[in-house]
Amino acid sequence: MELQEAPSTIARPLFEGIAEEPAAVIRTARQGVPGSLVRRALGELSDHPPFRELFIRLLETTSGNLHRTYQRAALPRTQSEEVLDLLGLLNHVHRVFGDREMALEWLQTPLVALSGELPIALCDTFHGRQLVRTALRAIEYGEFS
Repeated sequence: MELQEAPSTIARPLFEGIAEEPAAVIRTARQGVPGSLVRRALGELSDHPPFRELFIRLLETTSGNLHRTYQRAALPRTQSEEVLDLLGLLNHVHRVFGDREMALEWLQTPLVALSGELPIALCDTFHGRQLVRTALRAIEYGEFS
């Protein structure tokens, strides 16, 4: 009896074309990501309003001024790093869960591992995203569900 390989269940990234390899992220951040990337990301997440608030906090802007970000040819390096890191994390969550809706639901669910916080509520800071990655790795490696 010959064993057959199961079909690949690797999900297409939530945000295709986002640099996730460290050297590529550095190059892209130095060049500055276009504001249109923020618009595209929010368009992909438009059915989940908390993500708009997350980007407002991440970019340190207001709801009324967010549209100005969309028009920028290139965001400053620090904002570019923040956006790339967040989108890389969202892609990672999507890979772990293999389903867009499950991934986005997980991000909006209080976790004991995060002291009852919602993962999305921590994603506006670098250290918050690191905590979310730690919780995600635990799920990825079967340490808890």
